Amino acid sequence: MSAVDQVRIVPFEERYRAHVIDLWKRCGLIRPWNDPDRDIDRKLTDRMGIFPLLVTGERVVGSVMASYDGHRGSIYYLSIDPDFRSAGLGQRLMVHCESYLTGLGCPKVNLFVRRGNEVVFRFYEQLGYAEETSVPLGKRLIADD
Repeated sequence: MSAVDQVRIVPFEERYRAHVIDLWKRCGLIRPWNDPDRDIDRKLTDRMGIFPLLVTGERVVGSVMASYDGHRGSIYYLSIDPDFRSAGLGQRLMVHCESYLTGLGCPKVNLFVRRGNEVVFRFYEQLGYAEETSVPLGKRLIADD
């Protein structure tokens, strides 16, 4: 059995926190304006969301956050360990999230890809996601400094 065959989906547990943050760093997801500990703390208050991880043994090799606000679903922080990329694990997490959201009656999901990240953009295109005409706007309400 290969290492990928041994990967299982588990819900986030506190014992994985440091491993998840390390994964996000290795995947280039951390930004100075987002404290990853605070992002995890905020996610843990989300009653309409999930925070599944991909784990092999005790090693976290993937993570994603998904939520539903009653109108749209959102997906954030999809990350796959660089050593495990191109093995279908990102798709596996996305199918898991889409199934969860569909089960809640969620009609549509939104996610963001940073400009210039063509590899990730193509990944989502292969899963049926497409760029839309809406432009996301944002405003920081609480600074993470």
